[in-house]
Amino acid sequence: MTKTLSSSLPNPTIQSSPIMRILLAEDETRIAEFVRKGLEEQGFTVDLSSDGEDALHLATTQAYDVIILDIMLPGKDGLHVLRELRAAQILTPVILATARAALDDRLTGLDLGADDYITKPFYMEELIARLRAIHRRHTGERLSLRVVGNLRMNLMKREVHRGDRLIELTSREYNLLEYLTRTAGRIYTRTQILEHVWGYYFDPKTNVIDVHVQRLRTHLANEGEDREAIIKTVRGVGYRIVASDSESQAGT
Repeated sequence: MTKTLSSSLPNPTIQSSPIMRILLAEDETRIAEFVRKGLEEQGFTVDLSSDGEDALHLATTQAYDVIILDIMLPGKDGLHVLRELRAAQILTPVILATARAALDDRLTGLDLGADDYITKPFYMEELIARLRAIHRRHTGERLSLRVVGNLRMNLMKREVHRGDRLIELTSREYNLLEYLTRTAGRIYTRTQILEHVWGYYFDPKTNVIDVHVQRLRTHLANEGEDREAIIKTVRGVGYRIVASDSESQAGT
């Protein structure tokens, strides 16, 4: 399987995806690390789990956009994990991954509430396409363009414009902006931002978020504009993104 996957690493022709937090439950270490690397190169945030009990714990205590669930997990197998998730009314989309091509396994998984399945060995391009399709269906998001005031994000090209100005961002800065623009005006806490953009857990009082927000503000601000015109600080909580005051007034 590794050879097949290695021959299909993500390449520049693959369309970029909106940032998504993924739980990858896979007990084969080499495969798990390879898939995680491929997904992270495309802007996904990935948590790994190597057994059914741990996967179930993570899926029931953390927020994920999609779960990739290998059927042949040690401890509780993937079908058992899926059954318990749906019984607990956890409706996170699930892609089942299995080396077994038996029709019964696929049908059982779909009957239990799986959203899709992929058979090993698979191509990274196919997995990424399936993740994007499931995310669109689950969120109802159809457009590749997000607009907040005169800030525009092309999610497929990973391009950001403020008016006519093209803004160059690092991968992390882009992912942070993409996350904040999911719902304009919504307050995102520091913990939410850390989990979805950085993908690991540590003291939410760390200044890593503040540093990246300040950089984003510098990139986004027009000449003579308050740097907090778009990304507002909600003290003690987190951040939210809005149209600038001048843009809001212009629209009234």
